[in-house]
Amino acid sequence: MPSVSPQSTLTEGDLKRPMFALAWPIVVTELLQVAYNLADTLWLGRLSTDAVAAVSLSFPLIFLMLSIGGGFTVASSTLVAQYTGAQSEGSAGTVVGQALTFIVGVAVVMGVVGFVATDAMLALLPSSPATGAQVIPAAAGYMRVYFLGLPFVFGFFVFASLMRGYGNTRAPMVVMFVTVVFNVVIDPILIFGVGPIPGYGVQGAAIATVLSRALASAIGLYVLFGTDAGPDVTREDFLPQFSFIRDIVRIGVPSAVEQSASALGFITLTAMVVTFSPEVVAAYGLGNRLTSLVFLPALGLGRATNTIVGQNLGARNFERAEEAVWLAAKVGASVMLGVAVLALLFAEPVVGVFLSTGTESAAETITLGSEYLRIRAVEFGFIGVLQVVLGAYRGAGNTKTAMAFSLFALWLGRIPIVYGLAFLQGMGATGIWIGMAAGQILGAIAAAAWFTRGTWKRAVIDEPAGDAGTPETGED
Repeated sequence: MPSVSPQSTLTEGDLKRPMFALAWPIVVTELLQVAYNLADTLWLGRLSTDAVAAVSLSFPLIFLMLSIGGGFTVASSTLVAQYTGAQSEGSAGTVVGQALTFIVGVAVVMGVVGFVATDAMLALLPSSPATGAQVIPAAAGYMRVYFLGLPFVFGFFVFASLMRGYGNTRAPMVVMFVTVVFNVVIDPILIFGVGPIPGYGVQGAAIATVLSRALASAIGLYVLFGTDAGPDVTREDFLPQFSFIRDIVRIGVPSAVEQSASALGFITLTAMVVTFSPEVVAAYGLGNRLTSLVFLPALGLGRATNTIVGQNLGARNFERAEEAVWLAAKVGASVMLGVAVLALLFAEPVVGVFLSTGTESAAETITLGSEYLRIRAVEFGFIGVLQVVLGAYRGAGNTKTAMAFSLFALWLGRIPIVYGLAFLQGMGATGIWIGMAAGQILGAIAAAAWFTRGTWKRAVIDEPAGDAGTPETGED
């Protein structure tokens, strides 16, 4: 155990300091996570626009496979947080053992399925003749390599989520930093080749990512089992305990459905986008990667809120849990409004960094990508609120509500608005950009309005011994 237990700060005293201490390493970790993707984009952008488009096309399909196991990492983080808040160290350790075995097993199955089904998945995407001839084959090679490495990808995801639930967000940050440096070094070598090492192009970027994830998983396992940085885990914790697996599945399935449906939604959006030119496809993919970067403060606060709410509900501090959510929402909205101003001012030079071939295709992609980033800046403040509120629902174990609002923003917001503006109204690429922003704004307003009902304030674990307290409200 750490010298100062997480619950002594997350469940007692001033909220601002522990929230910041928990959130900033998450932001840095996610920044480093994005660095994996941006490093690929940076080097592939020097290869060709088609190479950037291939990875852009691959991501929604890869995310579909990642999402199925990803929902269970949310459940594991929530359970560890609530058991830690309830000061049930043994139970938190058991969650670690059960989650690692179960989720990595799911990753093996999904990796095999993804590898076999790569061509079939890509065939579902309608594409222009140019995209089909120039982009699809490279996307297939990238996806197959990535799917083979899926257990390593999930190994680090599970480690990071378990440590986050425990309240230790610095250890995943350090592990991520080490492996990102490794990835940045080997990425250009495997893409372009050096000396006797051949260049593998787009596949080389996938190989670099998988090798880096394998290193991250190995270090993460050492931290969990070779140090006192996380919950105490014993060999017995890896023996099947169906009550814990049932809880992981019960809480994780709605998150898995949410993420899977979100992935299908992005595949639907991608299917619309690929009917346009390769420049629009590349601008869409690059714009999404850049917006994922600027969303990091909101994402960090959302995941910190998940942990703080989980630990305080586990400790039956219901009012403190709600106080943490409102504090995080105010901070998130303010920070994201500042980021929006920067995006409006510097969109073109930022996008231009990733496309330096000097061709007409690159110039057009920069123009389109800059417009995309500026339009989506309108939604940034709303994202700060949305991520925090969704984090609160997940921390309470109320993953069904988080799923409902996440899917509302995508399937009743983004997708129909993009289709209506881009195709029915004939706005083309600009309609896509506007629809992407509008859906998130609608989702944020709806999720925040529902949150004020207060029906989310309940724990999903048994009450600590001797605690007769009950949640203030009933089922949501």
